[in-house]
Amino acid sequence: MTTVPSADALSSSVSDLMDRAHGDLATLVSFASVHLDSSKADASAASAAWVRDAFAELGFDVEVIVTSDGSSAIVGHRAGPEGSPTVALYSHHDVQPAGEDALWSSPPFELTERDGRWYGRGSADCKGNVVSHLTALRAVANDLSCHVRIIIEGSEEAGGEGLDDLVKQRPELFAADLILIGDAGNVAAGLPTLTTSLRGVVNVKVTVLALETAVHSGAAGGPTPDAMAALVAGLASLRNERGDTVIEGVENTQEWGGVTYSDEQFRTDVGALDGTEILGSGSPADMAWARPAVTVIGMDAPNTADCAAAIIPQASAMLNLRIPPGTEPQPTYDALVAHLRKHIPWGVRVEFEPDAFGRPFRAATDGPGYTALTDAMKSAYGVDGVFYAGQGGSIPLCTVLAEAHPDAEIALLGVEEPRCHIHAPNESVDPEEIRRTALTEAIVLASLGAS
Repeated sequence: MTTVPSADALSSSVSDLMDRAHGDLATLVSFASVHLDSSKADASAASAAWVRDAFAELGFDVEVIVTSDGSSAIVGHRAGPEGSPTVALYSHHDVQPAGEDALWSSPPFELTERDGRWYGRGSADCKGNVVSHLTALRAVANDLSCHVRIIIEGSEEAGGEGLDDLVKQRPELFAADLILIGDAGNVAAGLPTLTTSLRGVVNVKVTVLALETAVHSGAAGGPTPDAMAALVAGLASLRNERGDTVIEGVENTQEWGGVTYSDEQFRTDVGALDGTEILGSGSPADMAWARPAVTVIGMDAPNTADCAAAIIPQASAMLNLRIPPGTEPQPTYDALVAHLRKHIPWGVRVEFEPDAFGRPFRAATDGPGYTALTDAMKSAYGVDGVFYAGQGGSIPLCTVLAEAHPDAEIALLGVEEPRCHIHAPNESVDPEEIRRTALTEAIVLASLGAS
């Protein structure tokens, strides 16, 4: 029978490793590993090499694989007791661009401690989760009760197509009983949360063409079909007066059955300005996790600094439509196209260019892996219960993994809570979230295969 270290002993081990965790994160954050920025190619390669070496030091048989999109994925395996289950630990080492340095209170690629938090690009999303995996594995270095795989992606922030392709080409690298996706987090710091639902995505560019060329707005304004005005009218039809997404043929009344999310907390989390309304006919949890939501994320039109007094002949918008579990991308795209063709007025020409599709994901939470994980979270956080939350964003890899390994349990957790402000200037992480996430994983890794 395998001897399982106590939760208290593991807690002490993880706490003792937090100085090293800080050093690990400082090194990782120093690599400006923005996959789509060719000027950062050396930083991405250095980041991948560091991750490879860190897991190799822990006894993993590791390889760096250059995937179909040119990114470097680090995959590896360390054997546990014969006949024991396999746990896979996922995260990613690429990051979002930092944006303008002037918007940061400290250099974005230099880990800086301030007011009890650690600031830097990738400190939470997702290098903080890589460090949590490493810290957990160090804490149980001699007490693994299971086989362990590691999967560290190099282009998640750019869509992750490379790793998706690798799963399809070499599914054996990802075979596991329990897959822990370290790219999520708690509804608030200190409140243990598992993300059980992800919305999918339908991205489409819509273009309106009305004239052969621009014409003078004074000479022709009035009867002349205006491409921008027609596009705006069509876009406005995608939301009702309460802010609900109302695409004909797409269900929009679903309700979220897990953790509640108050208007006040949501307003604080997203930084809503005074006087602005929280949108929709449902609760924030319904709207963000269980229902579709369309966002105009870009437009092609003259900017205000360079515009002329002319009627615009052609205008385009990129739409980002998030879709909940139970909704499929292709029928939703078809409904969106039909809706806009109906609601863009004046007989203008309308063209559509699909950009990206991703299926939604819903986790099965009734298996032994989830039982072990929720028990571990309760112990790590010192609480009696665990919250189940959704995530409005998309992680297409979850669906790809579920299709490749349908019997695997897939759980999303991690260090990212609302105050992290991931993808924004002054991204940060609460070191206690790293510690508690690492402790949760350490308990699972020490106990799942024990009998």
